Amino acid sequence: MGLYLRPTDLSAALAELASRPRTILAGGTDFYPARLGRPLDMDVLDITGIAALRGIRDEGDHWRLGATTTWTDVLDAELPACFDALKQAAREVGGRQIQNAGTLCGNLCNASPAADGVPALLALEASVELQDTAGTRTAPLDAFILGPRRVRRAVDELVTGILVPKPEGRSLSRFAKLGARRYLVISIVMAAARLDLDDAGKITKACVAVGACSPVAQRLPALEDALIGRTAAAGDLGLVVAPEHFEPLSPIDDVRASGEYRRDAALTVVRRVLDELGAGA
Repeated sequence: MGLYLRPTDLSAALAELASRPRTILAGGTDFYPARLGRPLDMDVLDITGIAALRGIRDEGDHWRLGATTTWTDVLDAELPACFDALKQAAREVGGRQIQNAGTLCGNLCNASPAADGVPALLALEASVELQDTAGTRTAPLDAFILGPRRVRRAVDELVTGILVPKPEGRSLSRFAKLGARRYLVISIVMAAARLDLDDAGKITKACVAVGACSPVAQRLPALEDALIGRTAAAGDLGLVVAPEHFEPLSPIDDVRASGEYRRDAALTVVRRVLDELGAGA
């Protein structure tokens, strides 16, 4: 039987991590199902008792989402339109019980290629905040997740939050996923997009990300460049999307879909997301 600790102070949690490696537990929605019927044989550090790690705060030039902030917290928060994609993703993360317990940072650290939160956070250009007893560092999300079940975190580091920079001016976002059924399903393809607009409604920045089509969710820089300068409300954003924009992806064949189907579906899902953004503009 492993040792289970639930500190209420961040410094105490960091000291425990510095003393020996531990499995960090936030919501536990992936941890417990994976160990059903087996004894807990590793040392666990449960961070849900650290009140300072939960919540969403406006910190001037960015928002901070604490490490134990749940999907329900995101849904209930009053946030600007650039967070709409993240809220749409939050509604797709399991049922209400999972949304109440599961955390955004846990979703990132689990590093599943089909993690619903990753494309929306990539579109928000989010960074991950990590702490150890020596201090704090940040890492861009696309440099933090290395591959399936792999992240760039030292054994004595704790992910303490997600940092989302504030866009300049008006910003809109959307998320969509495709699965074998409507709800409670692992994605075959998912996409998120964020558009920043000037006063005339022209796109000044575009961030488009696709998940479940490569070991790590990927942004589509060629498509993003093609969208710059276009009028969002013109109704033709979906027509900009072309097969060559999806070259960064490497979809695989698995029990849910073939790689060929995934690539074709990704194009369709991205077009729909961009058309929805154009309609909303």
